[in-house]
Amino acid sequence: MVTTMVRSASLSGYVDLTLSLGLDPMLLLRSVGIGPAGLTASDTWLPGEAVNELLERSAADANCDTFGLRLAERRGLSNLGPVALVAREEPDIRSAMHIVLRYITLHNEALRIRLTETNSLTTIHIRAAAGVSLGRQATELAVGATYRILREFFGPTWQPVSVCFTHPAPPDIDTHHQILGPSIEFGQGFDGIVCYSLDLDAANPLADPLLHPYAREYLRTLAPPGETIADQARAIIESLLPVQRCSAAAVADRLGMDRRTLHRHLARTGETFTTILDTTRLDLAGRYLTHRDRTLTDIATELGFSELSAFSRWFRHHNGHSPSQSRRQT
Repeated sequence: MVTTMVRSASLSGYVDLTLSLGLDPMLLLRSVGIGPAGLTASDTWLPGEAVNELLERSAADANCDTFGLRLAERRGLSNLGPVALVAREEPDIRSAMHIVLRYITLHNEALRIRLTETNSLTTIHIRAAAGVSLGRQATELAVGATYRILREFFGPTWQPVSVCFTHPAPPDIDTHHQILGPSIEFGQGFDGIVCYSLDLDAANPLADPLLHPYAREYLRTLAPPGETIADQARAIIESLLPVQRCSAAAVADRLGMDRRTLHRHLARTGETFTTILDTTRLDLAGRYLTHRDRTLTDIATELGFSELSAFSRWFRHHNGHSPSQSRRQT
């Protein structure tokens, strides 16, 4: 299993919740190798596996199968620390969510979040990083926290189209409805939230236009150590492809610069926006084609192509054979 780290802010409210359920939080923390000092500062890094085990043990000891969800109820955008400072100054909610998606690993290395858009619906997929396993409690905490962040942007009356979980429903789902609203589906093919795409285009009510330039400048300091502009561009391209909004201007904007500045940065390493776009697509296509449950049309959409024929022509140009031939060879 891959070793990942999680900021202690992910356990904000843990002590109060466990005490309210009649548990000894310090005993539980020590049982998974986390000392009490690990919760005294929000920027402390904790082993993700230990946090996952802590949530599962706490739920079992309290006989509370909604433990992770109840912890999510204590969440908000501020729990994301410096990422929240930038996201809250984005002009629209879509841009704000892209900031959260792009920099979530600065808060939780075990999570990956991405957006896909189909038929005017946007799906926020929440999953574990490669090689990482998330238990039911950690999954419900992540989905619930994302729901709370969305509500912070949209307001307390907003409801998604659906909140989805891959695991089966518990015997009693009243708490789920109290925290996540009326539209919850269990046993689905993904964990995450479905909402109307139009919702994400709404203006961000938390933003102050005067602070936006400063937030974007601060954004540049948030990149992981050693990550180049080209590395950051690849990650942003991967997040923008499924919603077919991937352009040099869009990537530059999310990096806090204009398109010409992006081109200059890339040229220094012998790259262009087109070469990075193609290599990112090729890498993703190779991975997606190994999953037999994905149709070629689905893969084309995930890679930002409006039609399967366009994907097929592009793929053949770069590989010398069609996507279906490549799938048969794997």
